[in-house]
Amino acid sequence: MTHAVSLERVSCVFSSGKRSVTAVDDVSIDIEPGEFFTLLGPSGSGKTTCLRMIGGFTAPTAGQIRIHGEEVGDRPPYLRPVTTVFQDYALFPHMSVVENVAYSLRVRGVDRSQRERRAQELLEMVRLPEIGDRKPAQLSGGQRQRVALARALISEPRVLLLDEPLGALDLKLREQMQGELKELQRRLGITFVLVTHDQHEALSMSDRIGVFNRGRLEQVAAPGELYERPRTRFVAQFLGAANVLSGDEANRLSGRPAAVIRPERIRVGPAEGSRASGTVASVQYFGAFWRMAVARPGASDLLVDLGLDAARPAVGEPVHLWWDDAALHPLDEAA
Repeated sequence: MTHAVSLERVSCVFSSGKRSVTAVDDVSIDIEPGEFFTLLGPSGSGKTTCLRMIGGFTAPTAGQIRIHGEEVGDRPPYLRPVTTVFQDYALFPHMSVVENVAYSLRVRGVDRSQRERRAQELLEMVRLPEIGDRKPAQLSGGQRQRVALARALISEPRVLLLDEPLGALDLKLREQMQGELKELQRRLGITFVLVTHDQHEALSMSDRIGVFNRGRLEQVAAPGELYERPRTRFVAQFLGAANVLSGDEANRLSGRPAAVIRPERIRVGPAEGSRASGTVASVQYFGAFWRMAVARPGASDLLVDLGLDAARPAVGEPVHLWWDDAALHPLDEAA
């Protein structure tokens, strides 16, 4: 099967005078047709540069980029079967919503009645059937985001690239749009490639996630595998809270120099048979659970998540901690 997007040993180096910065370092990724794939990482990790190289806005220094089997490294954006939705939406302020959505058809010479009819169909698809005559300034952030999606989809791209499309929205609207964006992708059946630094967004929307760190790809996996079985310390700590054990303790418990256990997999129990002991250093309320930090002499603190109905030890109280063997996952590197 031909991959929707394939990056083979792609690198990108930016040079300024005598100084050069490697933004992307020898990255290889295969993204499948119809997949919702997310490039995840902190600022400066290389994820956005990868997206820009796929879209044709940035040229790779080395390697090959293929879209549905065709090498596109030297093609400009308008000759690639992709469309990009940017964080700022990039809507034309002097045009109506319908005119914005239909713009690419206008450039291609499609007659006015046909392009406006198609634009209205796209607005109905993104649940905005009544706003075609408005200007972008009259829309909410969520509405502008939907209009940008409709404009991107009207050209029927084979791959849709999304550069932090929900970054400007407030938390409640962002969570709503995550569900709508995933549902839209399911209905259309085309490949979505999303860039985000938001771990929860990536975990909730993606079929697979590629985690970037300092220009390199640390791990590619389905959300559940990334969270439960991270390969490296960076992946473990970037995707949610993580307790990383190292040295003698990790070797004794996992047989490896480093291992990770999530706070929700640890519970408080009796002293006899416990895996670790310490003193409660702090307790924080997170709405759906309490997070307790346990200080241990000569060892790293452990985070423990307690249900709202669970007994909650007080700060300064000694506690004994338990977990199942399967909850402790060895890492591929020394911590």
